Amino acid sequence: MQLLAPLRHTAYRRLFIAQVGALLGTGLATVALGLLAHDLAGANAGEILGIVLGIKMVAYVGVAPFASALVSHLPRKTLLVTLDVVRALVAASLPFVSEGWQVYALMTVLYVAAAAFTPAFQAMIPDLLPDEREYTEALSLSRLASDLESVASPVLAALLLTVGTWSVLFGGTAIGFVISALFVVSATLPVTKAVVPRPFIERLTGGLRLFLLTPRLRGVLAFSLATSAGGAMAFVNTVVLVQSGFNLGEQATAWALAAFGLGSMTTALTLPKVLERVPDRTIVATGGAIMTVVLLAGSLLATRYPVLLGLWLVLGAGYGMTLVPIGRVLRRSSGAADRPALFAAYFALSHACWLIAYPVSGLVSATVNPAAAFLILAALCAVGLVAGLLLWPRRDPEAVSHSHPELAEDDPHLADHPLEGGVHAHTFVLDDLHRRWPG
Repeated sequence: MQLLAPLRHTAYRRLFIAQVGALLGTGLATVALGLLAHDLAGANAGEILGIVLGIKMVAYVGVAPFASALVSHLPRKTLLVTLDVVRALVAASLPFVSEGWQVYALMTVLYVAAAAFTPAFQAMIPDLLPDEREYTEALSLSRLASDLESVASPVLAALLLTVGTWSVLFGGTAIGFVISALFVVSATLPVTKAVVPRPFIERLTGGLRLFLLTPRLRGVLAFSLATSAGGAMAFVNTVVLVQSGFNLGEQATAWALAAFGLGSMTTALTLPKVLERVPDRTIVATGGAIMTVVLLAGSLLATRYPVLLGLWLVLGAGYGMTLVPIGRVLRRSSGAADRPALFAAYFALSHACWLIAYPVSGLVSATVNPAAAFLILAALCAVGLVAGLLLWPRRDPEAVSHSHPELAEDDPHLADHPLEGGVHAHTFVLDDLHRRWPG
């Protein structure tokens, strides 16, 4: 199967297994955390979970750029393994907590570690797979792994709970992170070129600067708002629609979420071939348009369970279309030295969009009704879609014509790319020689 081609590379295969181990561990922790909160607070468990989710989003939005800037000089393998070990120790400690504040403290450490780990891990894959086709297939594999995790983790949790209590799930979480660390240790990672260390403030703001000054990246940020609007409706309100609206049980909720995941998985399987012929911008915009239409339709049609399953299947497909191509766009918009900072900035900014969409989805559904949530999130999705189309130019070539009046005639850059008529064209990313986007 062509989608599995990247797994022929030993280093990537080991990192992919590490990712799967960490995803399963994280999924088990999600289930276990709910059970732990119930044990500590009973009917007030929602308060603990709400605070924990708030800590998660604040860590993801605020910590990722700082973490990337602080650890940019560390060897990548050492960094990733250390963060996996930290997460494993936190998971192993959670069964012994007895107060809510202890949960908050430990989960803060775990989410800070995740905020440093995930962008660094993602930024490394383009260096392992320089071929764009294989990198696209790797992005689809990552999306597929994430969707499978959302299905596999609850099943694995149910099996583990037959032989123990929720504390066993945290043990499984720790094992998942240990597996991740072991496979990262075994992977041979590419050696990055030595670069002159930049001041901390430049490392901190470098990724954000790329987002602000690169037209296609401004579009990516707008489309992230559309992604979060569609995803928030499914993740927040499925349980409300199914169990309160249709008076069905938890199993029906799980099947509805599985339908959403199946739609996203189908996209992940089919997009590598499509992206060989269709531009990234078109795919992402199509996904945003699909989600907008489904959300609008849901406000009128989501009155029966079978219809909701169909809506969620299509919504998941649109959701996947907005996510899979993003890694390709980030790669072509940065050099190797700036890539970790750019992935960290995307991690933070995209989660800032979720920080908007999650409360809107929950509050509108609770204070008005789910139909109103469908409409408000459809409007939010449409705003992201239209802004993305306006900010990301339709014509977006990799080689961009530009001039260098500030460079001497014997500058090495001009020797590599000679000027013709005062301009030249090459694959263009913002860096020390190219501080502004042409035009």
